[in-house]
Amino acid sequence: MRSSVHRFTLTDPGNISPLAEAIDRGDLDPATIVAVIGKTPGNGLVNDYTRGYLTQSLALLIGEHTGTPWQQIIKQIPFIFSGGTEGVLTPHITVFCAEPGGRSDGRPTLAIATAFTPVLPTQAIGGKAQALATADAVRAAMTSAAIEDPADVHFVQVKGPCLTGGQIAEATAAGITVAGGTADKSMALSRVASAFGVALALGEIREDQLDESTFLEDFSLYSSVASCSSGIEVSCNEIVLLGNSRQWAGDCHISHRPMADALDIGALYGLLNDLNIDPATLTTSPGQSPIAAAFVKCEADRRGLIRGQPHTMLNDGDMNQQRHIRGAVGGIAAAVLADTRIFVSGGAEHQGPDGGGIVTAIARKPESSA
Repeated sequence: MRSSVHRFTLTDPGNISPLAEAIDRGDLDPATIVAVIGKTPGNGLVNDYTRGYLTQSLALLIGEHTGTPWQQIIKQIPFIFSGGTEGVLTPHITVFCAEPGGRSDGRPTLAIATAFTPVLPTQAIGGKAQALATADAVRAAMTSAAIEDPADVHFVQVKGPCLTGGQIAEATAAGITVAGGTADKSMALSRVASAFGVALALGEIREDQLDESTFLEDFSLYSSVASCSSGIEVSCNEIVLLGNSRQWAGDCHISHRPMADALDIGALYGLLNDLNIDPATLTTSPGQSPIAAAFVKCEADRRGLIRGQPHTMLNDGDMNQQRHIRGAVGGIAAAVLADTRIFVSGGAEHQGPDGGGIVTAIARKPESSA
């Protein structure tokens, strides 16, 4: 298999003309698109409808070019979008393509696989059942990607469902027990269940540690590669697994680093070193950077401190803490990577070290860099 990565700037969730123009130019075959991950300018919370709007726009475009009904497209291709491009961040999409053929150069090369869990019933969202279903899907994706060693998995993006206030009230009236008592809590627990599922599949936790009593409690348990979001626009967990495999062809490879806290700029420089990139050579000229895509998962430290000093993110009644942390960490990452098109997502419960997170980048192999 041969992988390729294409990143496009968005002006709004309905304007996907950059991708349409790339298809018209022959830069990529829409029939080879296997996943799309992106950032929208919405608020990233329960009522962020920009995510569903972008999904619909892309499904219609791909369907138009492939002859496949858009309703079928969204069942085949994970469209995983995170709202919120605060500060200097730019709305964008990263399109992943995979096609048969190509000759491996024998080096670790970006491998891509996707998977879907079954539709998750109301009572499963945010609990152990969602985690187990996610683990099964991640294992299936590893097999599809021809990755045997979990150490070769560097990023697992999951989008799972959450419950609205109305759905919670309806379930309660019907005698159905649901995880969390509010829509915001449902979003958080869905992310947590997904993260535990990734950790279980990759051997980062044991099955006897998969206990709902540890959700949002024991933060020593986490996945070092999971990036989990939740929203009302999906009914199952959609999974995009990225890693390196010597069986794949392509001009990219991937790596990741844990972030100890929101100021861990060293993790970004360490990541560049892992990818054989000299930060002094990075350029802001479109198409010239060796970085094909970058992803950050971060969290406002729930202890209210950063390196011993208090922060106010958890106490702001005017702005959700996720919006604060995306803007703060996004600015640091953009400065180091010389690009504002970075997938920065909040809600990092059990995803990377507590109070920190994960930074991941896909880069072109040295001899393939412009």
